[in-house]
Amino acid sequence: MGKEKKTGIKSILLAFIGFAAFVLLDQYTKFLAVIHLKDQKSFVLIDGVFQLHYLENRGAAFGMFQDKQLFFVAGALIILVLVFFLYIRMPHSPRYYPLRICSVLLCAGAVGNMIDRIRLHYVIDFFYFEWIDFPIFNVADCYVVIAGILFVVLILFFYKDEELHALSLKIRRGKGQKE
Repeated sequence: MGKEKKTGIKSILLAFIGFAAFVLLDQYTKFLAVIHLKDQKSFVLIDGVFQLHYLENRGAAFGMFQDKQLFFVAGALIILVLVFFLYIRMPHSPRYYPLRICSVLLCAGAVGNMIDRIRLHYVIDFFYFEWIDFPIFNVADCYVVIAGILFVVLILFFYKDEELHALSLKIRRGKGQKE
C-alpha cells in the first residue's frame, strides 16, 4: 500500500473517531439536560446573563420551520454528502488540517441534531444567554456555528484561490476531451 493511500486511510479514520467523539459528547449533554433540566425551573449560572433551560425545539432558530422534520433531515443529509466529498478531495497535508477539523465539526453538529429529529421529532436545546435574549441552543449548534465561522475565515484569509481549486467538484473528462 502506498504512503499516500495509508495517509488517506489514517486521515479518514481519525476524522471518524473525532466525529464519533463530538456526536457522543452532544448526545451525552442532551441526555444530561433531559435528566436534570426537563420539567424543572431554569438553572441560573450567571444571573441575568446565562442559564440552562430545557427546550424541545421542533423548528429552527427563532421558531422558523416548526414541525418540518423531513426538511431538516434532508438538509442535514445533503450537507453530509457535500462535506464528505469536500473532505475526500482535500490534500493530505497539514495545511488542510484546519479545513478537515471544520468538516468534522460541521458533520458532527448536523448528525447530532439529526439524531434528535429522527428519534424524538424535536431537538433538545438547553443553553440560554438571557442577557442578549439569544435563542436557546445546544452543543451540536455550537459545532455548526464554530465550523461555519472558521470555514469563512479560512477561505477568506488563510487559503489561496489555487489551494481551494483542488477542492472544486470538477467533473473529469475522458481522454481527448477539452476541460
